[in-house]
Amino acid sequence: MEKRRNGDVLLETVAVDGKQVVDVGCGEGHIVRLLTRHGAHVIGVECSPRQLVAAWAYPRVGDERIVSGVGQDLPVAADSADLVIFFNSLHHIPPDQMAVALAEAARVLRPGGLVYLSEPLPEGLFFETVRPIDDETAVRAQALATIERCDACGLALAGEIRYCHEVAMDSFASFRARVISANADREARFDVLDAEMRALFAANATPGPDGTFRFEQPMRVNLLRKPPA
Repeated sequence: MEKRRNGDVLLETVAVDGKQVVDVGCGEGHIVRLLTRHGAHVIGVECSPRQLVAAWAYPRVGDERIVSGVGQDLPVAADSADLVIFFNSLHHIPPDQMAVALAEAARVLRPGGLVYLSEPLPEGLFFETVRPIDDETAVRAQALATIERCDACGLALAGEIRYCHEVAMDSFASFRARVISANADREARFDVLDAEMRALFAANATPGPDGTFRFEQPMRVNLLRKPPA
């Protein structure tokens, strides 16, 4: 599987300059700021109070906005966006609400607009390292199944890309912080499994030339299009 960077794949796949973009489950806003730097007008939507605080602490790079909300009830007007992004976020939505979230994406898109869905596959050394803390095999499979049934949500499959993203961590502490940031409930599991997680981190990491610890994570991107008017 070809090695590529998540951000590079996004920017090489969709034109964002001048586009109205909604980033669903934007976390700390890294993709929001990346796209803003490339000329997009972005609204990031996030439901985690911890991640919202972190996102709002970053200096603004343009006219981006990050707001509180959930994918299954987007605080965004209908027919107002050119692009809706779910970047590693669809599988965090409750399984019975994933299709609702895709229908919401269709609602906020203009006719002919695009949904960009990036989902980590339940495989690879990064997945295996995190697995004792939170085994996402079932929810990731549910997310992919929901994507494949997107026609029921008012969207049509328009393309698929598979590649391998390399996750780089400065230390075990930064790995722990990243995994916890997506779900605060994972913190207690880390405390209980500290020795096991440190051993897994050391065993599965590949040393990078810059001193980082690297893990392969296979990815799948699906493009969904809202039919033209």
